[in-house]
Amino acid sequence: MTLEIATGIAQAIRDAAAVSPDREVCGLLLGEPGRVTALMPAANVAADPTTTFEIDPSALLTAHRAARGGGPAVLGHYHSHPRGAVRPSSADAAASHADGALWIITNAETLGCWRAVAEGPVAGRFVPVPLRFVG
Repeated sequence: MTLEIATGIAQAIRDAAAVSPDREVCGLLLGEPGRVTALMPAANVAADPTTTFEIDPSALLTAHRAARGGGPAVLGHYHSHPRGAVRPSSADAAASHADGALWIITNAETLGCWRAVAEGPVAGRFVPVPLRFVG
């Protein structure tokens, strides 16, 4: 599987991370299978947002309700690693579920994409997903 994402959407993720270089930023990836069509930025409500992220539950509820009402599907989420690599950390693996959700991780310069699965080769939970930038 390759995930298609508009260059403008990818840049918006990188820009959000650049604006908050000391905190993990996060949000939801919306669209259809294989294609991100929109982002929903969300507050990071983690106890320590400098080293971890937790998407505001109200953003999750809003996005899932909209999807049930005919809006874009929630494909997964994005977050930043301000001082780290664009691959899932052990903390990411511990917080994930083998639900097939997409995880885009950025360090403000580049993006990496991963799918959460059971016993993945990356951090025991993820498989890499190639990104195809369009537009």
